[in-house]
Amino acid sequence: MTTWIIRTDEAGDGPRLAVKDAIDVAGLPTTAGCRAVAERAEPAAADAPVVASARAQGARVVGKTNLNELCAAADGVNPWTGTPVNPLDPSRVPGGSSSGSAVAVATGEADVAFGTDTSGSIRIPAACCGIAGLKTTNGRIPLDGVYPLSPTLDVVGPLGRDVAAVVLGMRLLEPGFTPAPYDPSWTIARLRVDGVDPAIDAAVDDALRRLCPVTDVTAEHYADAATANGVIISDEAPRQNGHLLAEPDKLSGRIARRLQHMIDVSEAGMLDWALGVRKVIRAELDAILARHTAIALPVLTCLPPEPDEADESDLVLTALVGQINVAGLPAFALPVPMPGSHLPTSVQLIGRAGAEEHLCALAARLEDTLAN
Repeated sequence: MTTWIIRTDEAGDGPRLAVKDAIDVAGLPTTAGCRAVAERAEPAAADAPVVASARAQGARVVGKTNLNELCAAADGVNPWTGTPVNPLDPSRVPGGSSSGSAVAVATGEADVAFGTDTSGSIRIPAACCGIAGLKTTNGRIPLDGVYPLSPTLDVVGPLGRDVAAVVLGMRLLEPGFTPAPYDPSWTIARLRVDGVDPAIDAAVDDALRRLCPVTDVTAEHYADAATANGVIISDEAPRQNGHLLAEPDKLSGRIARRLQHMIDVSEAGMLDWALGVRKVIRAELDAILARHTAIALPVLTCLPPEPDEADESDLVLTALVGQINVAGLPAFALPVPMPGSHLPTSVQLIGRAGAEEHLCALAARLEDTLAN
């Protein structure tokens, strides 16, 4: 039962909500998928505000879902709690760190799930499992009661089997949330980046062309922003988790090495550079979004890889997504068909800050277009 850390199966007829085990649920410990944290974790005294909001609207929590240890990897592989099975291809990773949340909705065990996203941790598992997910604007959704990885980059967002389920998730997070009316005059800027499998680029291009006019654009500092994401996390994550290295046997070897690497990076004095990149990439993307409704590019450069403890797989999975956390913008991940493959790929639609309503409307129209 590797999808779940704990099942609750609350009674009722409201939507079934799966909650990543980095988010407090009253009466249950928050383990962050980590033995070192779990051994000290007390049952949460109260729901995190995001869970309280969902319950107030009738949602019933059906369990806390599995994840990468400390939210600190992107493949979903967890040697301590087990690795959720990718329902599209069990030989491939489910994506992370919100792995269990993605699998729970992909397999129909939940109607909607909450995840967190610091470097793509909602969008990556959504792409790997062929579902939809929304990284919200930094600061829009409260983070109280959420186990932090990098507080200036962390966000909470919903995952669902389709756009309607993601909209439901947004409504549970933010009562009254309503997508904007679709406007046929909307346009998309297609961000071109290096290193993407040509077949994935072609599938994304084909999907977008069915929807609306598309204009190719570039962002000079997009690659730099991926590095900046890692530098900012390295500055912030050791403050929460660095003390866990005192008991390395309670961490997986990969996560212990990663924490030590973060400490080394934080001591290298790159934070000012990373914060400068954050300003520049936000300005570059804002300038594009001043002319277009959304920016689009793939979520992943390739199909989901097989499980591998090496850090290289994480670099591949996060290559196109952590930049949006640095910029602070919302991004919707939506599956699109990939000719010749039993797996879909996924398009990432990036919007203006606070424009989740527009992204949901755009994603819904694209979903409808692909279904017809």
